[in-house]
Amino acid sequence: MIENNLKEVSDRIGAACKRAGRSREDVTLVAVSKTKPVSMLMEAYAAGVRDFGENRVQEILEKAPLMPDDIRWHMIGHLQTNKVRQVIDRVVLIHSVDSVALARQIEKEAAKRDLVVHILLEVNVAGEESKFGFSVDEAEEAAVEIAKFAHVRIDGLMTIAPFVENSEENRDVFQKLFQLSVDIKRKNIDNVKMDVLSMGMTGDFEKAVEEGASVIRVGAGIFGARTRIGEINL
Repeated sequence: MIENNLKEVSDRIGAACKRAGRSREDVTLVAVSKTKPVSMLMEAYAAGVRDFGENRVQEILEKAPLMPDDIRWHMIGHLQTNKVRQVIDRVVLIHSVDSVALARQIEKEAAKRDLVVHILLEVNVAGEESKFGFSVDEAEEAAVEIAKFAHVRIDGLMTIAPFVENSEENRDVFQKLFQLSVDIKRKNIDNVKMDVLSMGMTGDFEKAVEEGASVIRVGAGIFGARTRIGEINL
């Protein structure tokens, strides 16, 4: 099942890239493996997946030792400051930096280990009260402040679009994040790149790819639906 699902998702990414005049190589698929057992992750690994995304630090800590070393782990969920030290040396990218205080804690812990931690600024484009993230108006100021941290690198932006029945409704969200990345890039802020746009999930990733996503986060589309308890089904 997982191998077939991955092929379907990959084909849909390729078709979306073609419609947008983009190269398939420009888009990285992160398999969102939260709540899934290692056996299912290994099926995805056998089918070629190397980028896995987790919402909880504890799941990364539990799964990583049981899986191959060439996996690239992504922290995509809300990260509490008291969990930073546990995860910064385990992940290639933290997608969900939603405050300057969190970035400051990452800088503090990274400095202790002489690490450079790559992050994305999470932007709550739709302004949903239930979501974390900077507002569109706050993001540039936050980037300027975080850019001062020697052990943190801003690689781009991330957003979680609203859960909608019609994915076309989220196109505006993706367009706004893309435009924000263009605006920040034009400022030429030292220590800030806008090379990564992490946006799009199972229900809307094709629209995200068409609007410039370089990373999409797909869970249910790969591993199958799961029971949702007050969470978005990624």
